[in-house]
Amino acid sequence: MARWYEHKLPPPVIDAACAGLMWWLAQLVPGLQLWPRGAWPFGLGAALGLALAGSVIALAGLVEFRRARTTFNPLDPARASALVTTGIYRVTRNPMYLGMLLVLLGWAVWLGNAAPFGVLPLSVLLLNQLQIRPEERILRERFGAHYAQYAGRVRRWV
Repeated sequence: MARWYEHKLPPPVIDAACAGLMWWLAQLVPGLQLWPRGAWPFGLGAALGLALAGSVIALAGLVEFRRARTTFNPLDPARASALVTTGIYRVTRNPMYLGMLLVLLGWAVWLGNAAPFGVLPLSVLLLNQLQIRPEERILRERFGAHYAQYAGRVRRWV
């Protein structure tokens, strides 16, 4: 049974809110600065590498959805016409969300402050509760044993 809060906020909005919270925390507690914001090579290089890796992983998920000709609208997973298990989906059931998390991790590294790293588990919790678990329930109902086998073989995140 769907809950009132499910599929109300698109995952990019959740992550944008988390990114804003990370920025605010970095400003609020400057005493937790680990390295200068965006410092080269670590701060900027690692941040860009993580953001690039996250973007590639998320894009790989979108490409597989397009190949399968199914919806990637996170607000209406019931419209899924195919269970995508190929490509990046052989490694993770949620490459788009994993990619977004890596981008957030890159943002935390760029900020160079310890406080924003604490927001990463909040992002995972929100995505799990508001998006992933409801999606999984719908996919179980729609694809039955095929989804159960897939979920038993491939982890939710990595």
